[in-house]
Amino acid sequence: MTDSVMSKAATMEIPINSNGDTGALAEDDSLEQAAKLQWSLDEKVGSSRGTRDLQQVMVSGPNLNETSIVSGGYGGAAEGIIPTGSIKGSNMQHSTSSSSMTAEEATRGVAVEKYEAVKKWGLNTYKCTKQMISERFGRGSRTVDLELEAQIEVLRDTKRKYENVLRLAKALTNHFYNMVQTQHALGDTFADLSQKSPELRDEFGYNAETQKLLCKNGETLLGAINFFVSSINTLVNKTMEDTLWTIRMYENARLEFDAYRSDLEELSLGPRDAVTMARIDAAQEQYQVHKEKYERLRSDVIIKLKFLEENKVKVMHKQLLLFHNAISAYFAGNQQQLEQTLKQFNIKLRPPGADKPSWLEEQ
Repeated sequence: MTDSVMSKAATMEIPINSNGDTGALAEDDSLEQAAKLQWSLDEKVGSSRGTRDLQQVMVSGPNLNETSIVSGGYGGAAEGIIPTGSIKGSNMQHSTSSSSMTAEEATRGVAVEKYEAVKKWGLNTYKCTKQMISERFGRGSRTVDLELEAQIEVLRDTKRKYENVLRLAKALTNHFYNMVQTQHALGDTFADLSQKSPELRDEFGYNAETQKLLCKNGETLLGAINFFVSSINTLVNKTMEDTLWTIRMYENARLEFDAYRSDLEELSLGPRDAVTMARIDAAQEQYQVHKEKYERLRSDVIIKLKFLEENKVKVMHKQLLLFHNAISAYFAGNQQQLEQTLKQFNIKLRPPGADKPSWLEEQ
């Protein structure tokens, strides 16, 4: 309505009288009234709209999560408004995806390493098994060191014999311990009977003293035998076993060396195309690695066998002398020599009841 009135007022011809004044027409009054009415209506509508906007801002306030970044000038197109919430969400999604990709790559790397290790182990096991079967059936050749293998066989035989000595020495210790306990009980019984049998007091007393003396000497001999058993056990189950463990490592290295040597010889007899030459180069590299490992372990075995022999002679010389002197002194009834033998080899006897835990340890 306002547009029609204003357009009509703009296009209407205004008559001018002879004096240059506008004519007082009824139509001019109607136009003036219409303009005043339109101005008052626009003012009311504008004030009411501004009041509502101000109330809304006062009640809700600005939403920082929905703050917008406007690209372009004032009154630009709606496509230029970018919500900041969408930027934050996209950044979080990007960081989450990056961390998940990093974890996935790390997992994939570990899986690849395990696969390569299993593959290498399987190939090595296959080659060694093939070489072992070939040797068993006499179809494959093996590297032989006659002198070293003879020394290894002597060591294994010596270990078996020393294990038998250790077994018998432990049996002697158990039997002698039971005999000493029996003598101790018998001496207590004789001493008790000497108090209760006045007519045989002297006889029971002599036997009680004799059994107590034998029991004391037996405990001293047990200390010497226990030291002998402990030293033999260390020599057999630690020193010799350590050398035999190195020998087993050497034998495994010898088997791997022969397996890769046979593989290289088979490839060398085949055609010499590009693929075969690449395989020959790889086999030559593996052959060299296992050859170095075999020679290193062979040197270790030779050194350990030498030191083991020296140590064995030294230990057994001392222990056999101890065993002989202690047994001789005990059965000769020479208590002073028996005690001197223990002092000579720095053997300290534990007092009776030392094996039992104290009352504080039992709590």
